Formats: sequence, C-alpha cells, structure tokens
Amino acid sequence: MAKNDLISGSIWDEYSNQVIRRMDDPTHQGEITEERAKELGGKLIIADFGAESCGDAVRLYWCIEEGTNKILESKFKSFGCGTAIASSDAMAELCEGKTVDEAVKITNIDVEKALRDHPDVPAVPPQKMHCSVMAYDVIKKAAATYKGVDMESFETEVIICECARVTLGTIQEVVRLNDLKTVEEITDYTKAGAFCKSCIKPGGHEEKDIYLVDILNDVRAEMEQEKLKEAADASAAGSSTFDKMTIVQRIKIIDEVLDADIRPMLMMDGGNMEIIDIKENMPFYDLYIRYLGACSGCASGDTGTLYAIESVLKQKVDENIRVLPI
Repeated sequence: MAKNDLISGSIWDEYSNQVIRRMDDPTHQGEITEERAKELGGKLIIADFGAESCGDAVRLYWCIEEGTNKILESKFKSFGCGTAIASSDAMAELCEGKTVDEAVKITNIDVEKALRDHPDVPAVPPQKMHCSVMAYDVIKKAAATYKGVDMESFETEVIICECARVTLGTIQEVVRLNDLKTVEEITDYTKAGAFCKSCIKPGGHEEKDIYLVDILNDVRAEMEQEKLKEAADASAAGSSTFDKMTIVQRIKIIDEVLDADIRPMLMMDGGNMEIIDIKENMPFYDLYIRYLGACSGCASGDTGTLYAIESVLKQKVDENIRVLPI
C-alpha cells in the first residue's frame, strides 16, 4: 500500500528532507558506554528528560573531556514520535565538539533551524515544534549533571509555559519570525499553552506575571511601530531622490500627495485638477496642470489655490517644483 493511501500525501510536504532523513536514519542515535568513554579519554554523562504531557522522552549521552569541558561524543535515545527522533538527532549533532557552556546556549529554535532545508522554511508542522523544546531541555539536564548544579540555574530568561518549558525570548522570536497573529498560532509553533493552559490568559489554575495574550499584543504593537517607521523612512528616502526618479515615478508621487492634500479641498467646491506634464527646467521641475470643474473658471485658480498646491508639493515632494496652470 502506498504512503498516500495511508495518510494524506500533503502532510509530508510540511516536513523538511532533513527531518525525514533523520527520522529514518538518525546519525547520532545510540549509547555511549563507560568503556567507550574511557577509550575517548572522557567522562560519561547520562541525562534523561521526559515530557509527560505528550509521552515523549529522550536520553542524552555525553563523553566530556574534563580538562577542556569539551563534548567529545554525543549520542541519544528517544522514546517518542519520528519528529522527536529527528530533533534529538540534530540536537546531539549540535552538541558534539562544543564545550558544555557552549552547548547550554543551544535553544529549541537552533535545533529546528538545523533541521531546515531552506533558512526561511520551517522544518516541521507547527504542532510538532514542541519536540525541539524537549531536545533543548535535555541539554540543560546533562550540563547540570556534569556541573553538579540545578538545571534551572542555566535559565537566563523567564519561563512562560512551565509545561512545555518555553521562554519569553523564544515566544517573542517565534511571533516575529513567523508573523504570528493569534495565541493559537503561538501554541502550534511552540506548544506553549497546549497543556494546562494557565499561561494563555488570567483565570487558570496558576497565576502568572505575564501571559501569552500580553506577549502577543506587545510584540505585535512593536512590529506595527517598526512597519510605520520603515514606511516613513522609505517615504523620506523617496522624496530626497526625486531627481533620480523617472517621469512616471515623479507623476505618481505627486499624484499621491495631490490626492491626500489638495484634491479633497478642490472637490468640496465642485472642482478638481489633473497633471498634464512635468518637465525639467533646471534647477526647477515645472509641473503643468489643468483645473477641472468649478476651478476652471475660478479666479483663485491663478492665485491662492495655485500657491497652496505649489507649497504642499515643495514641502512633501521637492523644493524646486513649480506649478504652472494651462
């Protein structure tokens, strides 16, 4: 029976080739024995971490050179789904060759990115992102075992979701990278809020200092402010390079300003205007216009209205624009 007869073929399109390869043939799966550690001249560390809420568990083996704290070899065993195996395989590979202090800086985002075929395309469906979180946690468990400290001592950020061990920084980064707009999307990508749900909003069984709804609103507000600033910067840059624009671009930007600041006033009096041409008469740009409707027979068309149009265009487009009615 074909794969597509068992499950929709399209779901496989959501997994990278890297994930599928590591599911079928993980390169770092296995164990390190005491004998193997002695051969390598290192100390054996074994760490277990399980996500009881989803039934997955991973065991991490490190052989560490004590003089340098360098991880000479890294292996894993995973008791879970194929994505958990692929994530654990990538995690073990990322650890190898690093010092213990370097390894604890590996995040679940790093694990997921290591599984991508293309830097901008997620490696797994959103609902499977929690598998990389488990791989991230077992690193801290191994490092804590080696150093003889509590694994919580490695946390440098606020944990928002205790069930999935998702930090504030991870949630903020995922919202930005993937342009997330709902709490449900955050849950799909990180598993934060998928279990006890106390971290989603006030009213759960455990009170929090900050909730997913707050983080989403704050990050979205920051993103909107950044977009507005970018648009303003682009507009300013555009007006400063008026001399480098084509005639079509010049007419377009002038038309936009006229639509916003001039035409509404003219139309209130039953009038309007149109652009006929724009010519370079250096150092000036001569803009030829024609008044329409009531404005065409209005005496102010040659005085006050003309002055107002020219002043707005000088201010918002280029100071060397002259407006000439036909």
